[in-house]
Amino acid sequence: MKLLFIDGCVSQRGPASRTRALAEAFLSAFRESHPGAEVETVTLEALDLKPFRPAALNRRDELASVGAFGAPVFDLARQFQAADKIVAAAPFWDLSFPAVMRTYIEYISANGLCYHYEADGCHGDCRADRLAYLTTGGDFERPESLGVLYWKQLSKMFGVPRFDYVFAGGLDVDPAKAPDFLEAACEQARTLGRSF
Repeated sequence: MKLLFIDGCVSQRGPASRTRALAEAFLSAFRESHPGAEVETVTLEALDLKPFRPAALNRRDELASVGAFGAPVFDLARQFQAADKIVAAAPFWDLSFPAVMRTYIEYISANGLCYHYEADGCHGDCRADRLAYLTTGGDFERPESLGVLYWKQLSKMFGVPRFDYVFAGGLDVDPAKAPDFLEAACEQARTLGRSF
């Protein structure tokens, strides 16, 4: 079994990143409960991805139209499509997540590889049976928290049948309570990691 960890833990806090703490809680519990599983990490900050412009999109579409999914532009999409389970982590920035996460999503959203269209609409082609999204925010979670809703809808588009998430919220509302809020969310992440 292969778990793909999409590391979008962009933080000015460096090693003290709250999102990284949440992700590590999940990953540690997952590894303990699934000792034979392989965890493959894609670190978004290290990729230096550029957003697609029309010429690059046209080239990618040309490659897809002839089934040339072995081209380097599809590397991330192939990796995503082949994973058995997926966990993505990123902070809650500007009502969603950092731009590097959005750019990564452009690269994995490859029509003909991760999903396709039929007369009745979009159908997912990804192998994963579960996708989890881990996020931390200064404010409390709202029903319209877009980062969570975005990944929930992506899961459906990619054909991943089960979506879970942990939102560690309120971390900047009362600094004295932040460690307790974060630890409570880390415990949720550990519980999720054990059963994932």
